[in-house]
Amino acid sequence: MKKKLFIISILAVLILGCGASKDDPKEGKIVVDFWQAMGGPLGDALQLLVDEFNASHDDIYVNSINMGNYTALSQKLMASMQTGNQPDIAQSFEAWTSNFMEGDLIKPIEDLIADDPDFGQDDMEDIYPVFIKSNTINGKLVSFPFNKSVRVQYYNKDILFVNGYDPNKPPKTWDEYRTMCKALTKDLDGDGKIDQYGASIKISAWKFENLLLQGGGKIMNEDNTKALFNSQAGIDALNFLNALLNEDKSVYLSPGYDGQKDFTASKIAFYEDSSVSMAYMSRTGIDFNLGISAIPIKNEPTNIISGTNVVVFRNENEEKEKAAWEFVKWFTAAEQTAKWSELTYYMPVRRSAFEQPGLKERLASNPEIKSVYDQLEYSTYEPQISEWYETRKYLEDQVIEKVVRGILSPKEALDNAAEMVEKMINK
Repeated sequence: MKKKLFIISILAVLILGCGASKDDPKEGKIVVDFWQAMGGPLGDALQLLVDEFNASHDDIYVNSINMGNYTALSQKLMASMQTGNQPDIAQSFEAWTSNFMEGDLIKPIEDLIADDPDFGQDDMEDIYPVFIKSNTINGKLVSFPFNKSVRVQYYNKDILFVNGYDPNKPPKTWDEYRTMCKALTKDLDGDGKIDQYGASIKISAWKFENLLLQGGGKIMNEDNTKALFNSQAGIDALNFLNALLNEDKSVYLSPGYDGQKDFTASKIAFYEDSSVSMAYMSRTGIDFNLGISAIPIKNEPTNIISGTNVVVFRNENEEKEKAAWEFVKWFTAAEQTAKWSELTYYMPVRRSAFEQPGLKERLASNPEIKSVYDQLEYSTYEPQISEWYETRKYLEDQVIEKVVRGILSPKEALDNAAEMVEKMINK
C-alpha cells in the first residue's frame, strides 16, 4: 500500500511539474534581462510595451527588472563590471557608456545592425540625427536611444488671458519671458504678499546648459579635453537667472517637484521642465487651460536632449546579443516609439512616428505642441565623457546654487568648475 502511495505521489509531482512548465512564459525562449529605472506612469508604459513584445515573440522573453532609480541602477551596473554579472540590456547615460566601452563590456549596436538584414539605411535615415550622433562614440554607433526628453515650457493659458496676453502666444525669447514674468507677478488679494509669480525654477545643470548654448557658448571643446562653459556666454546665462530671481523677483527657487505642484495649483504662469513632466501632471488633474511649447531662446535655438540610451552587453552566447537587439529594434520601430511617446511624452526616435494615429491626433488637437517636437531638429547633447556625470552635479551645487545665492560671482564659480573637470580629465 505504501509503495502504491509513493508511486501516486511521484506521478502527481511530475504532472504538476509539467503543468508549471507549460505556464512559464519563459519556457523554451531566450531570456533577455533588462535592467531599467522607470517608475510611476513611465514604468507602467514600459511594462505595457514589454508585455506586448513578449506576447508577439515566440522565441524571446524580455525580463524587465526595475532598479528603482538611476542612482541604484548606476551602482548595480558598476558593481556588475567587477563581477562579470552584467544584464543583457540596460539603460545607460552617455557617461556610463564611456566607462563600459573602456572595459570592452558592450556590443556596439553598429555591429548588431551590420548582421541584421532587416535593418537598413532607410531605418537609419528615419531616426533623428541627434540620436545617432549622441550614441556614436569614437566614430562608432555603440548604443541606441531609449527614453529621450527635451525641455518644455508649460504655461497657464488662463493666467495669460486674464492679464491681456494672447493665450496661444507664450514667450519665445528670453526678453519676452522676462517681461511677462514681471507682469504676471502679483499680489492678487492686496495683503502685501505676492500670490502669483511669473515662474519658478529649480537648480538645474540642464537649464544652465541650454541657456549657455542659446547665448552662443559651448560646453567643452571638440575632443572634450577643455571646458568652454566658463565663457561670457556662461556668465550671461547665470546673470539671466540672477536677474529673474534676485533683481526682478518674478521667479523663485523651488526644489524637487515643488514647482510642478505650484504650477498645477495656478500659483505660477510658466513652468519649464522635461517633456515627461506632462505624464505626471496629467495624473494630478489640471483645472485650467494648459499650454505646452518650445522653451524661449536667446540667439541660438537649441535644446539639449536628456534621458538614457540602451546598451547591449557582450555575451558569449551570440543568440543573447541578437535577441537583445531584436527587442531594441522593435521598441524603436515607428509604431512602438510613437506609442511610447504618446504614453510618456518622451520623444519619438523616428520621424515616421508622426504618421501613427496617436501622435497625429495629439498634434491635431493641440497644434502648439508641434513646437516641442520640432526641437528635435535642432537639439544637441551633453559631452560623452565619464567625467560629465560628476561635473553636472558640481555645476548645480557649486556653481548655480552659489551664484544665485550671492556666494560666488558667475566668473569665479564657472572657473572653479572648469578647473575641476579638466583635472578629472587629465588624471
